[in-house]
Amino acid sequence: MLLGKLAQPVRSRSQLLLGGRRCFWGWLNAVFNKVDYERIQAVGPDRAASEWLLRCGALVRYQGYQKWQQDYNGLPTGPLGKYKIEAINATESCIMYRGFDYLDGLEHVTEIKLQKCIYIQDKCLQRLSETKNLQKSLLQLKIISCGNVTDKGIIALHKLMNLEYLYLSDLPGIREKETTVRILQQALPNLELELDLE
Repeated sequence: MLLGKLAQPVRSRSQLLLGGRRCFWGWLNAVFNKVDYERIQAVGPDRAASEWLLRCGALVRYQGYQKWQQDYNGLPTGPLGKYKIEAINATESCIMYRGFDYLDGLEHVTEIKLQKCIYIQDKCLQRLSETKNLQKSLLQLKIISCGNVTDKGIIALHKLMNLEYLYLSDLPGIREKETTVRILQQALPNLELELDLE
């Protein structure tokens, strides 16, 4: 019995630290995604959402501007409501379901790109598609290399009634490609659907 306990592998210090780092980053990302409703009221939905997205590593582009905003400290100032988010590029960002309430007040978002977002999962896409303003404004959506997305999340996008273009690539969770495509095309007959799925 004693020999059995002695024969168990000893975890190295680096193995223990790595697990601790993962927990720390997960905790920090959750903090970054915590919705501050008072901030939304104080600065408006577009400014508050910009702060959230940039804090999480995403980029935003404002209506009437070509340049992507990526520097949190360089967020434009001006009168309340002057800068309206038109596009979101969340490539390799840590946005997660917890922060999606920031999207509720956005009325001008026409494009969203979710690429290599480790926290994006089906409930995020369901929440996205249930956001009334996005149901009206969102025209283009790209979902690439988000390993936690399954058919269920993609099918939920059928509520985005004005969606014109959907690009899906490298989504291993999609198992019923033909069924999922058929359901989307029936619900959104004008949707241009581009697939790069194996």
